[in-house]
Formats: sequence, structure tokens, C-alpha cells
Amino acid sequence: MIKYTTDHEWVRVEGDIGTVGITQFAQEKLGDLVFVELPAVGASYDKGQTACTVESVKAAADIFAPVGGEIVAVNDKVTAEPGIVNTSPMEDGWLFKLRIRNLAELAGLMDEEDYDALEK
Repeated sequence: MIKYTTDHEWVRVEGDIGTVGITQFAQEKLGDLVFVELPAVGASYDKGQTACTVESVKAAADIFAPVGGEIVAVNDKVTAEPGIVNTSPMEDGWLFKLRIRNLAELAGLMDEEDYDALEK
């Protein structure tokens, strides 16, 4: 199951683990990414709290935790090659994985149909 935020993050949920990244729309708006700052494994975030930052040639953007939880993995490939987020934002360009603290928080996120209908 994949859920989306109004801030253009996505979370792919498998059990109680959520893999998080930015959407195709977000990477297009940002342009070519040149830097990704990932959270530390073991750090905890509340829903909506800034978890990491991405920078492009145009702007910097905070990436928010779509749900609360503890970081269990980060994608070191994107720090070495930030462009992966541009070329594969929903697959190879994921940013971090977190153990979801409260699965009920997912109910406040959008499914793909609702996200696609969002006024962007």
C-alpha cells in the first residue's frame, strides 16, 4: 500500500515499516537534485516533523515524516548520487525507512487517486 501527503511525500507500507520518498511531481518541481541530507538511523520523528532535506539547483526542501516512527534504514545511494531521486523517485530514489509508531496515522493520508486529484 502506498499513501501520499499534501507535501508530496509518499510512504510504501509493508507491515509496520514505511519506506518514504518524494513524488514524481515534487522532483519535477525541484529540478535536478544536488544534495540529500538523510536522517540518522535510530532517530524518532512525529508525523509532520522535518526528517530530512533535499537541495536542487533551484531550491532546498524539507521532507516531512508522513507518519511518526523510528528511522530503521536510510538510502545512502542518494547521498552519493542525488540524481537517483530525479530518475527513480518511487523506486531507487527512496530516502528512508521508518518503523511506524501508530498505523492509524495512515488514515489521514491520501491514496493515489486522491493524490492525483490534488490541486498541485
